[in-house]
Amino acid sequence: AIATASWAVAAAHGFADGEAVPLDLVLQIVARITSTVDLPVTVDFEGGYAEPPAAVAANVARAVAAGAVGINFEDQVVGGDGLYAPDVQAGRIRAIRQGVGDVPLFINARTDLFLKEPDRSRHAALLPAAIDRAAAYAQAGGSGFFVPALVDADLIGRVCQASPLPVNVMQLRDAPPRAELASLGVARISHGPGAYRTTMAGLTDRARQVFAGA
Repeated sequence: AIATASWAVAAAHGFADGEAVPLDLVLQIVARITSTVDLPVTVDFEGGYAEPPAAVAANVARAVAAGAVGINFEDQVVGGDGLYAPDVQAGRIRAIRQGVGDVPLFINARTDLFLKEPDRSRHAALLPAAIDRAAAYAQAGGSGFFVPALVDADLIGRVCQASPLPVNVMQLRDAPPRAELASLGVARISHGPGAYRTTMAGLTDRARQVFAGA
């Protein structure tokens, strides 16, 4: 499968991350990608572009109609503060699962517990809450559990052991290498906007050389 990154897609179209891209444009982009690549496409669908479960489910159904086989679905309140309570987010996931019916949509349930806490020395204290969310999201119909910003090998291993869902981590620069992540039990890695940022940095450097007469 090939996955989109919401930050990169937004930046490539002149928008900020955080559902600033109009939903209709997002769905046009999804349709263009799914119609031009041979691999299945999973879409970073942020917070579902709505709050009420029924509205989220309707939006996800439109992404499926555009060709998506999976979504990333985060539990932070996009445009607001904090995270949805576990039972509220589980209700949103349940609505998505029920809304797609027999379609085997891969719902990568993302928790932003670690992403919202920049002090990594506090990540261990967040582990019980993350594991509780994994259980709630699994029961609601989630397919995977995504823990971006968690980079400590011991904590990643503990999440993998406790989560009823396959675990997805983000391959940040200071995260363990891929082979170690696999040995810890990680099932999926993401690069987020890393590839886009690397490409744009290279283009910027080359442009500076050109304008400097190099």
